[in-house]
Amino acid sequence: MRTTFDFAPLLRSTVGFDRTLDALESASHVASMDNWPPYDIVKSGEDDYRINMAVAGFTQDELTVTQEQNMLIVAGERSGDQEANGGYLHHGIASRAFQRRFELAEHMEVVGASLSNGLLIIDLKRAIPEEMKPRRIAIASGEALPKAETKQIEAEKLAA
Repeated sequence: MRTTFDFAPLLRSTVGFDRTLDALESASHVASMDNWPPYDIVKSGEDDYRINMAVAGFTQDELTVTQEQNMLIVAGERSGDQEANGGYLHHGIASRAFQRRFELAEHMEVVGASLSNGLLIIDLKRAIPEEMKPRRIAIASGEALPKAETKQIEAEKLAA
């Protein structure tokens, strides 16, 4: 059974949708699903989003949040000195290194990130450039339009 979609017909009939089709293509590839650390994505406004990621046991220095073009990368790596401090009888809080990637739409930017009570909170905002926002065009009346000069072709310069 085929589990991937063929986007070739769309590529032949569309112009300028390369990024969208590439994103669909990469999303259709089934990678090994690592569900750790768990996270939520919340739409908090018209153009505002928030990612809440449970990173219990990680400190601010052990986490990195990086935005590279349309990719948000959240990584965490615990320093080894916590494990040397005591002999665990039960080790239930995961402390393995992770890297989670989020594909961002165009014009998405990271506004800020904070760590509170074991939750890493990343705020995102869609910042559409002013030239791409809809604008209202004033309609002038026929009398206000500038009159274009019409040139007359002289009789002796007419082509035969």
